[in-house]
Amino acid sequence: MAGVFITLEGVEGSGKSTQMKFLADYLRGRGYRVLITREPGGTQIGDKIRDILLNPEFKEMDYRTEVLLYAAGRAQHVSQVIKPALKLKKIVICDRYIDSSLVYQGFGRGLTLEDILNINKWATQDLEPDLTILLYIPVEEGLRRATEVYADRIEREGIEFHRKVHEGYRELARKFPKRYYVVEALGDPKEIHREIVKRVETLLKTKKRIGLKWYLLLTRWLTPRSG
Repeated sequence: MAGVFITLEGVEGSGKSTQMKFLADYLRGRGYRVLITREPGGTQIGDKIRDILLNPEFKEMDYRTEVLLYAAGRAQHVSQVIKPALKLKKIVICDRYIDSSLVYQGFGRGLTLEDILNINKWATQDLEPDLTILLYIPVEEGLRRATEVYADRIEREGIEFHRKVHEGYRELARKFPKRYYVVEALGDPKEIHREIVKRVETLLKTKKRIGLKWYLLLTRWLTPRSG
């Protein structure tokens, strides 16, 4: 089976980190090789960019600067971590990816979606996820969870900003129904995990069937014909 790229998306406090760990543990238990990572971050360079992006002291950051910094970290992340892992036929599970830029800087900040997408397609060498799991949770509850101890620069934005982000995710899920899988994330984390596993298993079975089909076609093509 070829490598598989799964992303988790959602508003602040939606439980992405928890579900990523649950899913990774489950898949490793099934014998898969799994890499978990996050954005912004995932590399030494990306972690430095993350520190800048989320630092509450940088209130003056221009929205375009924000887009470019996220894209720069993502470019390094894809080239250094994600693509090499996929070439090794690993399952890569990433906490946030391009969709986060589309909803936070696009819907939230009001920048042009086409510009953000073009920048990120170039930065990521057109790498798209096989599956995006959207953890759906009310904005107010998510912010309450996320800011109980500390709030970063993005989390400190006003409630209207986060509502726009929430609507942005809804719009992307409608636009890309084949890639998106929306999960209600207010319930028991283990129940949410079981629901996610069902969708991931379907994806893996499809990938295996496609891989077997191509293997058989290639084998048939390479096998010398008698006579």
